[in-house]
Amino acid sequence: MLRLTWVQPEDLLGHELRQARLDGREPKAVEARWRAAGGPDAPERAGASAHRVSRYLRLLAEDLLDELADLPSRFADDEPTDLARIRAQCPDWPAGRSATAADPGALEAAWLGRAIGCLLGKPVEKLPLDGIRALARAAGNWPLTTWFTARGVPDDLLAAHPWNRRSASTSLAENIDGMPEDDDLDYPLLNLLLLQRHGRTFTTDDVARLWLEELPPGRTFTAERVAHRNLLAGIEPPHTARHRNPFREWIGALIRADMHGWSNPGDPAAAAEQAHRDAVLTHTANGVYAAMFTAAAIATAATGTHDVHACLRTGRAVVPARSRLAKAIDHAVRLATATDDFDEVVDELHAVYGPTHHWVHALPNTALTVAALTHADGDFTGSVCRAVSGGWDTDSNGATAGSVAGLLAGSPGALPDRWRSPLKNRLATTVADFDGTGFDTLAHLTHLEATRP
Repeated sequence: MLRLTWVQPEDLLGHELRQARLDGREPKAVEARWRAAGGPDAPERAGASAHRVSRYLRLLAEDLLDELADLPSRFADDEPTDLARIRAQCPDWPAGRSATAADPGALEAAWLGRAIGCLLGKPVEKLPLDGIRALARAAGNWPLTTWFTARGVPDDLLAAHPWNRRSASTSLAENIDGMPEDDDLDYPLLNLLLLQRHGRTFTTDDVARLWLEELPPGRTFTAERVAHRNLLAGIEPPHTARHRNPFREWIGALIRADMHGWSNPGDPAAAAEQAHRDAVLTHTANGVYAAMFTAAAIATAATGTHDVHACLRTGRAVVPARSRLAKAIDHAVRLATATDDFDEVVDELHAVYGPTHHWVHALPNTALTVAALTHADGDFTGSVCRAVSGGWDTDSNGATAGSVAGLLAGSPGALPDRWRSPLKNRLATTVADFDGTGFDTLAHLTHLEATRP
């Protein structure tokens, strides 16, 4: 039986109930109706429940999703999605400036860094934090300093914490042979294609059309899959981000943000605005802010003249001051600055977010990435290893940390050979004609877009 992930109404309802509690709506009455009818919880780790529900429950889930969407939020004034209102709530919004010349070597290091961080996190994606720690310790790789491996790990531990089934064959140290396909690399490629076709003045509708032309629905997840479905149902942006989409504050828009920063070196405001036009296809509020934060921080790092802390402060400047994401970033920076042992940082973040947030939500993952970059002082190995060792969305967090730290390193040669060599300057993808392309070529193509008038 085919149980398509991330779109079954009966699965979405449970996620929407949690999202409602997080974003300041009161879902108790709706939840009571769902429970009284025998409605199930949302699957915690998978994208779809194992069994089909009755037609009645499915229709009820659709009705309740629409009711939940109409509930007022007490955070509405503090967490807008409209760009003008976002800017009005950012007192330190960066001044617009002319973008500086992008350095091709730094861009190649950023592409490589994103791939390395993603690949490091792939085999442990979806694993609990204690499983990640146990697997690394058993291999003599804790604190994490290099690729995960199954060599030397007891069979009972491997059985208790199995590697991500889609990734073990391509992402353990003994199996790496180039960069395998991953959505964390596919989206930067799509956005490179977006800039090649439409330039930096693209619209959200341009993003939607590109997805319909170039992005197979089976390669999308969470908010992106829901938005894709909404487009095919005739729902237009930005309503695609809200209609029956409980994942609109998850991490999907954040992982699409790098190209917006790479293509606007020295202009974090333009990078954030570009990320906003992309993000509102699929996300709202804090899901959008996470993308804007990432793009602005990367645009600052791309100048080669700032340390990681200045980059993160600039990213924070495009996040509404009273939003939940602003609080999460500020807490992560304080915690990482004041705590010597990064395991203690991670444990505190999990204590704060673990009981209430899904492991793919933007708040905990952004906080963890910020804490990793802060604690490692921007060092490449320290940044990607801390980001991945903290759990949650391991490959996405490693990718973002690697992009920032790669830019700060400044050149491919500044990244340790143990990270670069297994990638063989080659990545796999189903996006357009990019399959097998080298990171040096991708850096050149990105440089062309960054310097286009």
